[in-house]
Amino acid sequence: MSESRQATCDSGLPHFLIGSKDDERRELEETDMSNISRFYGEEEEEDDEDQSMEPQIVVGICSMMKKSTSKPMTEILERLCKFEYITVVIFPEEVVLHEPVEKWPLCDCLISFHSKGFPLDRAVSYAKLRNPLLINDLNMQYFIQDRREVYRILQEEGIDLPRYAVLNRDPDRPEECNLVESEDHVEVNGEIFHKPFVEKPVCAEDHNVYIYYPTSAGGGSQRLFRKIGSRSSVYSPESTVRKTGSYIYEEFMPTDGTDVKVYTVGPDYAHAEARKSPALDGKVERDSEGKEIRYPVMLTAMEKLVARKVCLAFKQTVCGFDLLRANGHSFVCDVNGFSFVKNSMKYYDDCAKVLGNMVMRELAPQFHIPWSIPMEAEDIPIVPTTSGTMMELRCVIAVIRHGDRTPKQKMKMEVRNALFFDLFEKYGGYKTGKLKLKKPKQLQEVLDIARQLLAEHVQHNDCEIEEKKSKLEQLKTVLEMYGHFSGINRKVQLTYLPNGQPKASSEEEDSQKEGPSLLLVLKWGGELTPAGRVQAEELGRAFRCMYPGGQGDYAGFPGCGLLRLHSTYRHDLKIYASDEGRVQMTAAAFAKGLLALEGELTPILVQMVKSANMNGLLDSDSDSLTDCQQRVKARLHEIMQKNRDFNEEDYQKLAPTSGPSLVNSMGVIGNPVRTCDQVHTLIRSLTSQICKRLEDPKSANLQLYHSETLELMLQRWSKLERDFRMKNGRYDISKIPDIYDCIKYDTQHNSSLGLEETLELFRLSRALADIIIPQEYGITKAEKLDIASAYCLPLVKKIQLDLQRTHEDEAVNKLHPLYSRGVMSPGRHVRTRLYFTSESHVHSLLSIFRYGGLLDELTDEQWKQAMDYLSAVTELNYMTQIVIMLYEDNNKDPSSEERFHVELHFSPGVKGCKDEDNAPMGFGFRPASSENHEKQTDPGSLEDLSQDEPDRAALSEPMSIHRKSPLIRNRKAGSMEVLSESNMSSRGAAFRIFPSSSRQSPEIKPSGLELLSMPAVKRFSVSYARHPTNGFEGCSMVPSIYPLETLHNSLSLKQVDEFLTAVCKNGSESQFKRFKSLSAMFESHTQPSMDAESQETPLSTPVQLSQPPSRPLWYSSGPPSTVSSSGPSSPSLTEHSSNFGFNSE
Repeated sequence: MSESRQATCDSGLPHFLIGSKDDERRELEETDMSNISRFYGEEEEEDDEDQSMEPQIVVGICSMMKKSTSKPMTEILERLCKFEYITVVIFPEEVVLHEPVEKWPLCDCLISFHSKGFPLDRAVSYAKLRNPLLINDLNMQYFIQDRREVYRILQEEGIDLPRYAVLNRDPDRPEECNLVESEDHVEVNGEIFHKPFVEKPVCAEDHNVYIYYPTSAGGGSQRLFRKIGSRSSVYSPESTVRKTGSYIYEEFMPTDGTDVKVYTVGPDYAHAEARKSPALDGKVERDSEGKEIRYPVMLTAMEKLVARKVCLAFKQTVCGFDLLRANGHSFVCDVNGFSFVKNSMKYYDDCAKVLGNMVMRELAPQFHIPWSIPMEAEDIPIVPTTSGTMMELRCVIAVIRHGDRTPKQKMKMEVRNALFFDLFEKYGGYKTGKLKLKKPKQLQEVLDIARQLLAEHVQHNDCEIEEKKSKLEQLKTVLEMYGHFSGINRKVQLTYLPNGQPKASSEEEDSQKEGPSLLLVLKWGGELTPAGRVQAEELGRAFRCMYPGGQGDYAGFPGCGLLRLHSTYRHDLKIYASDEGRVQMTAAAFAKGLLALEGELTPILVQMVKSANMNGLLDSDSDSLTDCQQRVKARLHEIMQKNRDFNEEDYQKLAPTSGPSLVNSMGVIGNPVRTCDQVHTLIRSLTSQICKRLEDPKSANLQLYHSETLELMLQRWSKLERDFRMKNGRYDISKIPDIYDCIKYDTQHNSSLGLEETLELFRLSRALADIIIPQEYGITKAEKLDIASAYCLPLVKKIQLDLQRTHEDEAVNKLHPLYSRGVMSPGRHVRTRLYFTSESHVHSLLSIFRYGGLLDELTDEQWKQAMDYLSAVTELNYMTQIVIMLYEDNNKDPSSEERFHVELHFSPGVKGCKDEDNAPMGFGFRPASSENHEKQTDPGSLEDLSQDEPDRAALSEPMSIHRKSPLIRNRKAGSMEVLSESNMSSRGAAFRIFPSSSRQSPEIKPSGLELLSMPAVKRFSVSYARHPTNGFEGCSMVPSIYPLETLHNSLSLKQVDEFLTAVCKNGSESQFKRFKSLSAMFESHTQPSMDAESQETPLSTPVQLSQPPSRPLWYSSGPPSTVSSSGPSSPSLTEHSSNFGFNSE
């Protein structure tokens, strides 16, 4: 036997033994141990004759053979055997399962742990019999198999864990089985858990953990399970909890899509790594070898203390547990007991070293072995350096409009029935005088009232009842659409009117009644379409390319640096959305593309998107217009009611800024009343065509885009036909945006119907909308600023805080420096803040940048070109983006104004029908000067970039912006083709400012989504033509999105900070009061932080806002950035409120 062991050692195979199961075992230990020890000793010191006489400490491995011979175990035991006094013996599985413990191999130290099928009772008996040193306590392993006991022990140790309650379905203890289930929460033994919440089986071996989502996010549940292939969870529409078995219910912790797994080896060593949360989309990220991708992370001091507590409390030297990092805290949610890290050579080295030293420290004295723990030099920390004048990307802020949606529709009716007043009182409407009903239960109550009143109205025939009846019919029809309720589809608003409706609108009868009433406003439509989801997801994928880097498997793939580092906590990502369903779903689809997620949007929405629905950050109460906006609307109404061609005075009144898009539209319209007559005639023609189609039996079951029917389409247009021309014969111009909305939708999605004259209706209504929509946000510059301040001062303040907070890196969870090779500054992170909102906020924020005095067009040529470009943009369409990027030059003095550099970018979003004819073009994304046009490198690799950057950075003169570049927008490098059916996106020169000569036939829509990439000027294209419509009949084109254009790329942070401060201060007194009332809570949370940050952000001498310093421009961004969830985010309006009932940062 000793000969075979000799052969084993000589062959370089693992130096440990599979123990004998016969009675010769004792003889082996006594007679052959000298030979074994000589083999290990000879490796170190061949000529040391005394070494062979030294005793050996036997470490026994007692577990299921699958675990004992696993790769991590083998790697660690090989290293453990290098300790000259240690021999490892693996207990054969058949011995462990079938032999009496008296016949098991002998050992001095036992590593034994439970897994499926392991006889823990027998191992406990063996330990009692032989009394070896236990690396992992065996009795505590019974507790680890029961989640209730795990949570009890964690609680006793004072370790943070999610709020939870236990539901024991035990006939002997009925008092522990009180479950009350409601639509959006459960009550477990008196403890309420609002959705989203987690349901875990009490048995730790049962991995079927469910997460239940609220109806506001789409409902359903995510079902987690032990990994099968590349899946670890699946989404289910089931929303009700399980009714058999015992469970722990706990609060869902919003971790932004990553879990941290911690592995201890004794109380003083912990290795931590992050992986994508299985709850996010259930797709397991794997590398080129098929292994799950995980990323090492650094634990905070508090987390190291938690690791020590877990290790000692459960008496498990080798112990794995799960951490959730949420809201700036760390919570333990699971303790797994014995587990090793996979595929980390450093961990294998460390683990063997710690275990070997532990065994020697405990047992060497008994064996009279001289032993002292060797002291080793600490790892030398990696010192971050910069090459050339490459700059480091520190912050990306984007404000983005939602994607393509169905037409928004609205119906108003005054109600006086007691049933409505009862409902108003039931949900607390009298507290504020307003009530918003979105939950399925609430909408069901409104539907029940409508049905009841309609049943009562059957006998009556007078005209007032008839009008009321038609409105109640519409209320009932809309609420019954889709066959189910979701807060994303419909909402009802009730407003208390003490003296009834003040004056009849075009929709109401002229008769007045005394006494209070309620104004019921029903809103429906406005859902994100499948095309909108595709647009958002593709834009998310495109956004990756703004982040540099990518190593290993991802080298050479643009945008994948962000993915590689997604879980490493070097990227502080927060996504905010207003509480509109279409906005939230856009944000979720964008996150799906940005982070390469798969599956349903609901789990992504719940985990990644924070609702910003308080204090006007991203929402605006459209029913409460400012005085200025009321005046502007009245003036617009007056000008548009003149039955003559526009004259010079009208041009002065309507377009004082002389923007080309406005002037062109006024030219198309000529006489506004005549144009409105034409539009009304065209709408009547359209409704009659739809009626004829309905009478045609062939069209009976015709399915339109996104499950719409011809009846619903007819309702849409008939309502517009009725409402557009008022009873006095004049036109209600507030309906023009709705008309344009509907015809734009039908031209794009329902063109297969072949309705006549739709393009003419589109042309005229678009010309009208191009005046009405932007001018509703102010006609003069002063009005535009006034209205913009009312809408988005809270957002401006939040953006300012985001830029200031970028320096506050210390508390943010970071990537372990040993794994940060190729990263310029391993201790740093990139802050990304994405704000998804509606048209009003995008218009307002752009007005603030355009008219707030950021720069002077007369003295800054680049800004003048940017303003010319913006005034030529006709529409801020779906997916419009305003992007602010902050860079840091580490070579500049920290107090220098040149240390931080800000760039401002803009895209008008989705291309509209026939836009190719007259689309204005800017100067590209981060344009470079001509010297570098020939020197283009692949955007994916850090090495290529670093070679190219110093050349770019060395340009000494400010670039000449107005020079047209011959460079073609390059689609080749890293181009990802998604369902591509055409190569239309490769057309055209990059820097056109005036209309392009390229044309496309109206029936073929552009199919290329031109994206942005890191190197200057180079574009990155994703093409796609048609998209699947999720089971809806037919296909629909998805229009491409305009690429980002740089408005300015040489602003200093100080300039921008002073500008934003001035914007916040310069609001009129009335606006400031309104802002204060909207954001009292916002101020209380953010002001202290802002003051603290201001003190820590040295700003040099004041600079005139109108004159940016003339200095060399630079184009590079530094380290591969990483996506992380956790660090303290900037204070926001939503810190203490969320759509889903949990605190979010």
